Amino acid sequence: MASKEGGMAFSRKSYKLTSDAEKSRVTGIVHEKLLNDYLHRVFSSPDHGPAAATSRKPLNFQNLPEHLDQLLHVDEEEEEESQEQVEGRLGPSTVVLDHTGGFEGLLLVDDDLLGVIGHSNFGTIRSTTCVYKGKWIYEVLISSQGLMQIGWCTINCRFNQEEGVGDTHNSYAYDGNRVRKWNVTTTNYGKAWAAGDIVSCLIDLDEGTLSFSLNGVSLGTAFENLSRGLGMAYFPAISLSFKESVAFNFGSRPLRYPFVKKADPPSADLARAQRLLGCFRAALSVELDPVEGRLVEKESSEWRLQGQPTILLTLAHIFHHFAPLLREVYVVEAVLMSFLLGVVEAGPPERAQTVVHQVLDLLWLFMEDYEVQDCLKQLMMSLLRLYRFSPIVPDLSLQIRYLRLTIAILSHQKSRKFLLSNVLFDVLRSVVFFYIKSPLRVEEAGLQELIPTTWWPHRSPREGKEEMREETAEERLRRRAYERGCQRLKKRIEVVEELQVQILKLLLNNKDGNGVSDSQACLRPWWGGCQTGPGDPEGRAGMGPVQGAGWDAPLGPVWGQHPQLLTASAFLPPKGEASRYIFLTKFRKFLQENASGRGNTPMLCPPEYMVCFLHRLISALRFYWDEYKASNPRTSFSEEAYVPPQIFYNGKVDYFDLQRLGGLLSHLRKTLKDDLASKANILIDPLELQATTMDDLDEDEEPAPAAAQRPMQALAVGGALPLPRPGWLSSPTLGRANRFLSTAAVTLMTPRRPLSASEKVKVRTLSAEQRTREDIEGSQWNEGLLVGRPPEEPDQPLTENSLLEVLDGAVMMYNLSVHQQLGKMVGVSDDVNEYAMALRDTEDKLRRCPKRRKDILAELTKSQKVFSEKLDHLSRRLAWVHATVYSQEKMQDIYWLLRVCLRTIEHGDRTGSLFAFMPEFYLSVAINSYSALKNYFGPVHSMEELPGYEETLTRLAAILAKHFADTRIVGTDIRDSLMQALASYVCYPNSLRAVERIPEEQRITMVKNLLAPYEQRPWAQTNWILVRLWRGCGFGYRYTRLPHLLKTKPEDASLPSLQKPCPSTLLQQHMADLLREGSDVAPSFLNSVLNQLNWAFSEFIGMIQEIHQAAERLERNFVDSRQLKVCATCFDLSVSLLRVLEMAITLVPEIFLDWARPTSEMLLRRLAQLLNQVLNRVTAERNLFDRVVTLRLPGLESVDHYPILVAVTGILVRLLVHGPASGTERATSVLLADPCFQLRSISYLLGQLEPPAPGTALPAPDRKHFSLQSYTDYISVEELAQVEQMLAHLTSASAQAAAASLPTSEEDLCPICYAHPISAVFQPCGHKSCKACIDQHLMNNKDCFFCKATIVSVEDWDKAANATGTSTPQLKYRLGPIYEPLALSPSPHSIPPPRLCEPLQQGPSHALFVPQLDFQSGPQ
Repeated sequence: MASKEGGMAFSRKSYKLTSDAEKSRVTGIVHEKLLNDYLHRVFSSPDHGPAAATSRKPLNFQNLPEHLDQLLHVDEEEEEESQEQVEGRLGPSTVVLDHTGGFEGLLLVDDDLLGVIGHSNFGTIRSTTCVYKGKWIYEVLISSQGLMQIGWCTINCRFNQEEGVGDTHNSYAYDGNRVRKWNVTTTNYGKAWAAGDIVSCLIDLDEGTLSFSLNGVSLGTAFENLSRGLGMAYFPAISLSFKESVAFNFGSRPLRYPFVKKADPPSADLARAQRLLGCFRAALSVELDPVEGRLVEKESSEWRLQGQPTILLTLAHIFHHFAPLLREVYVVEAVLMSFLLGVVEAGPPERAQTVVHQVLDLLWLFMEDYEVQDCLKQLMMSLLRLYRFSPIVPDLSLQIRYLRLTIAILSHQKSRKFLLSNVLFDVLRSVVFFYIKSPLRVEEAGLQELIPTTWWPHRSPREGKEEMREETAEERLRRRAYERGCQRLKKRIEVVEELQVQILKLLLNNKDGNGVSDSQACLRPWWGGCQTGPGDPEGRAGMGPVQGAGWDAPLGPVWGQHPQLLTASAFLPPKGEASRYIFLTKFRKFLQENASGRGNTPMLCPPEYMVCFLHRLISALRFYWDEYKASNPRTSFSEEAYVPPQIFYNGKVDYFDLQRLGGLLSHLRKTLKDDLASKANILIDPLELQATTMDDLDEDEEPAPAAAQRPMQALAVGGALPLPRPGWLSSPTLGRANRFLSTAAVTLMTPRRPLSASEKVKVRTLSAEQRTREDIEGSQWNEGLLVGRPPEEPDQPLTENSLLEVLDGAVMMYNLSVHQQLGKMVGVSDDVNEYAMALRDTEDKLRRCPKRRKDILAELTKSQKVFSEKLDHLSRRLAWVHATVYSQEKMQDIYWLLRVCLRTIEHGDRTGSLFAFMPEFYLSVAINSYSALKNYFGPVHSMEELPGYEETLTRLAAILAKHFADTRIVGTDIRDSLMQALASYVCYPNSLRAVERIPEEQRITMVKNLLAPYEQRPWAQTNWILVRLWRGCGFGYRYTRLPHLLKTKPEDASLPSLQKPCPSTLLQQHMADLLREGSDVAPSFLNSVLNQLNWAFSEFIGMIQEIHQAAERLERNFVDSRQLKVCATCFDLSVSLLRVLEMAITLVPEIFLDWARPTSEMLLRRLAQLLNQVLNRVTAERNLFDRVVTLRLPGLESVDHYPILVAVTGILVRLLVHGPASGTERATSVLLADPCFQLRSISYLLGQLEPPAPGTALPAPDRKHFSLQSYTDYISVEELAQVEQMLAHLTSASAQAAAASLPTSEEDLCPICYAHPISAVFQPCGHKSCKACIDQHLMNNKDCFFCKATIVSVEDWDKAANATGTSTPQLKYRLGPIYEPLALSPSPHSIPPPRLCEPLQQGPSHALFVPQLDFQSGPQ
């Protein structure tokens, strides 16, 4: 489908270069014969070739136009054919995708309306033009090999998210992903496509057939007998799934594989353009020697524009005809692009770059600006498209040639500035130039030749360790050959990466603001003799051979009508900002559009492109950073780079709507304005703060002065201000002008000096688009981006301020999508490991299979071959991924970014409250980049090999330890991220040792924050951290995976929860000291742990009851997977809380056993109550817990007897075996006094079951019973002996207690629990209960159980003494500071403990009614 570009009507200057007839023989500088030879050399006819000098018609500038007209003459038939309206189609002449109405689903369409990316399940889009007769073709460049259906459809076809092109009547499609053709039904057709392939879609409406070709090879007729006739017209169309992308060519560019006559290019314009290009090339290959009167042959790279009038006039005649053609897309790609690529391929890069510069200089000189701009725009878009869709060949030559041409164009100063300002980030995704796509066809990419031998690691992951099977000699040879192949591939890729870095170095050039172009330098000899200057049309004195009667005539019209030819200003570079500052503006806009889905949706950058862009940007950034250090010794190396904290609050860099650590920016400005004034010498305009409220939006604005009506003018004025509060701060106009900016108008004063009016500098905040170099880099009057330096920051400059903003953008890029993509690419390595395991299993089965079973052997051999071929393919793809994404150099880039974030956070932390202005993504990048280095780059590269590895770990540990509970950080998400990062950090030995290396004061503060009451904050991650610090020290707590899960495959062996135990005795000692010495730390912390244990286990029991009831129903029903997950989570939380209690009892047993402490008895009674409840629920024979565990439901894998019973056993052993004699006696009495205690539960731990009650069924003889003695790999002999000792002790004590117990009257029992005698009386109301109930109640509430009066004090009560009236009631305690801090209502961030394990209805033998205390509702 050939489409024609509609031209724009621009007024062009007259190019009439002839003079009067009477001056026809005047030739100017050179004599007539030399001019004739030169013009014939340049404008030779392509048909007749160079004729003899005697037979040629003399040429001069008077008859040259006539000669050019004959040279460019095209046959009338050919001219008419190219211009006539093509018959057989309806719609616009320029064919593009119909993004206004001809689509279904969500699609991202490129700016040229030819490229499309799927952004929904199965989106469909068609073109704007249809065909109804004749033969037509269009091409589709495949960018991804996923699910797509390409073909034709009619306007009546209706599509949806499930049905696309080919799924309805009168729509036809080819699917190279599944290798099928579609028209309602589907059959096999064609062959598979891959990224970089070109699909040609041909339709013959004369014959009624439709066919396709792949890379120029016909796939045969796909469909016949197409519906034709009235109302039947077919649109090119495509349906594609999520993230699939293609680019269409409907004929506006040269077809790669033209088949059909109708799709021929505009032959007349192409013919003219080719002939003019030949003239232009001839002009670049010859020079005039007027002294000797001869022509001098020159190489194009040696040719220079010397300003000779003869050459200028010759080129002016060429471009008079060439300029309009160079605005056509087809001509640019077919003629100019081919010529420039030929120049690039013909010689070394330096020579090619010289020729390209000469061409661009001439384009800017002889063409109108709008013509050059259109030409450059089309040229760059064509280059981008060719680079994006070019297939991967073994030497990457296609990518290299396109990048070399791009570098040559961008190294031209004027062209670079135009493209950077108007094209690279505004029209197309220039980030594509920095991407190296992964080959999907290993054969076509030449990876088989580069890596002839494949290899993959042989691992055997087992419980608690990773075994690496020892290599055989053959495997060692294969591995070394594979590594050599990977190195060869890496070297080829590095060539492309270096070219991409060169592009960014050009864009970051900051020395081209007011430079001198090559053209100007070339013209200096010509202008050197001018006395009045080249701009004066009358100043021709001293021009040597130009003087004379013959000069005025031919040159006069040129000077007047085409003054840019002979004025030096035409050769000057464009005035304005350097490239770097243009790049900064565009780069910031690019980040804004990609942050949180903001901006224009089609501009969103794919994550895989962003990864490559980041690495190239870091390389270019560090190059300029170290280059600046070399010329400015006082600055820092890039290894010491960080972003100064004042950038975050001085308003010079826009962070859009990104969250700050302290909350919204408007809120921070209001609450921290005094800190800004005192620490950073910044005063926020009060009206600016008021303008952020919605009440100010509708105010009538008064007329403002001209300066104020120009919002965000670049203005920095110094001078004395006469008043302490200058009048400009009171201007409502200024505040409203910037009300929607992310920065405030500020007054800045000289830092760290006494403030005075003479030192004040007034600065008006600028938007990114209006900043100048001075606004960024600063001057003697201001510090640019670094205004408002806090006293903690050094005066020594780091580097250029513009590089600091680039660095800030690089950190933001990593946060946007780079980290996500790094994790995604690990999937290739995971696939290799899975196939390697499958291959090993198959080989093991082959060895074990009997030789007589030939059928099984054949199937296993076939499977072995499939797995081997797949592994060969994946191992080569893995080599490509490692070279482009996970190489050593890429790892060092991420490591450098991590260290930048750490230094930035450390410097920001020193500013005190101003730390709240830092964007959250700095902490996120620090956390995520460390995670990427640890998890994504292995096993090929290890983080431990990086320089300063241990120091970096320690600095990150200090940041996590300090800021996970930092009150300056208010965002819930970032606080959770810090907590999770710290929880993961303590799971690995190296990072845990780093935590132990931070200063002692910080360690103690961290532990103190971990021991804060759980009700005041989210506590699950905190509890997990404490558990990890204890894991490996508890009773039977040395396992990595639970015993019953050993035979199952873990989802991810790298998860923190699956790491080997690595307890920290140092941090445990800090916990012990804090619990022992802090009078209120232990009671508040342990009370909160007991509360959460009560809630977690109660919720768990309630949910397993619901699960069991659902499983017992006769009808088929399903349990919600989310409910199973919550149930398992509650169980895991219960186990972890029990382990924290075990740690506390082990480290500081006196907080439970030393009853001289006011809260010890209460804590011990609560603990005993909960332990008995857990034991009773879990150990009852064939109870609810046992039945649910037997079901082994998916999602409840972690629910088992072992983890919870060994945790309870560890607590009991610490209380009853390891404690002092007095403490053991107290613990025993409290445990036995609890009405829920059952000795049978303790016997259950060793598999000693009680005999069945009379009348009940005997247990099944083959039923396996739980016993700690069965877990000899997890529980030591000493631990088993301690359990037996505990059981013997409790058996004896229980018998003694039963013999000594006396019957108690019901009236004397506590009316709350009915388990203990009344022993306390409340004052002033006089109600009574046992001490345990009132102690427990007062932990959460001061009101009386019965009358709700406020309890002032609690006194001991003895019935006998009170009956005789002989004893004085003894005051037990008054409600004072010990209990007041604990009377807390549940925090909204924590889950309140609703009940204390109320017994469930499980049947008569297990319905234990135990009246217990509900913490929230009072007596039951």
